[in-house]
Amino acid sequence: MNWIEIIGYFGALFIGLVMGLTGSGGSILSIPILAYLFHYDEKTATAYSLFIVGITALLGAGQSLYNRLVNFKSVWIFGIPAIIGVLLVRRIVMPVLPEVLFHIAGFEFTRRMFIFGLFGILMLLAAYTMLHKAKVNLAEIDNQSFQFHPLMVTEGFFLGVFMGLIGAGGGFLIVPALMLIAKLPIKEAIATSLVIVCLNCLVGFFLGDFFYMTIDWNFLFVFVGISFIGILIGGILTKLVNSSKLKKVFAYFIVLMAAFIFLMEFFIKV
Repeated sequence: MNWIEIIGYFGALFIGLVMGLTGSGGSILSIPILAYLFHYDEKTATAYSLFIVGITALLGAGQSLYNRLVNFKSVWIFGIPAIIGVLLVRRIVMPVLPEVLFHIAGFEFTRRMFIFGLFGILMLLAAYTMLHKAKVNLAEIDNQSFQFHPLMVTEGFFLGVFMGLIGAGGGFLIVPALMLIAKLPIKEAIATSLVIVCLNCLVGFFLGDFFYMTIDWNFLFVFVGISFIGILIGGILTKLVNSSKLKKVFAYFIVLMAAFIFLMEFFIKV
């Protein structure tokens, strides 16, 4: 084990710490760590990220189910199309996606650029949502009940396709969608999102990547185990840290990470 890999495992601890403190950020941190510190290619990094995020979300999903906060109608109507989208990408699209997508005036646009470029955009969206408070009347939503809307099906599917491409759970996109479209209260939306994220990631991994990829289970279990330790530490520290200030700091960190990814993939071209 070299010093870069040691830093990578500290990164796994940091992932858990951030998730324990903020309740999100798993895939946003795991993919850069897997790609740049452990040197996995884009297919493997996104696949391993699905497993890592799915297993960590499983803990939160179990607690949400125990507390009876999950809206199962939303899981079926929004979550199932999302799962289909993820599975379609991981099982059918990713195995056949060519390494070089196209050429323009001598510029070679690769699969890695496409996937990590999308991921960089996701990071910027995540940072934006952390830095800007949504103009939503939470009290008004809390007084409403679940409402079906056709957008739940189409948005769920396309969100699943997007998340399947970049290997992320997309909880920060699912929560506002459930609140604004399905009219779920925020606690119910977060709980339901955890179940959808867990299903998205684990179904995409086990019914998709598992069938055509050689999995390094020892690495994954060690990585997830270290992340769990970080989650426990983060859970303890939540009482000592100002969560709103922490989210702002983390948002600016995400912007820097996104800039680093764009620099590495489109200019330095690792």
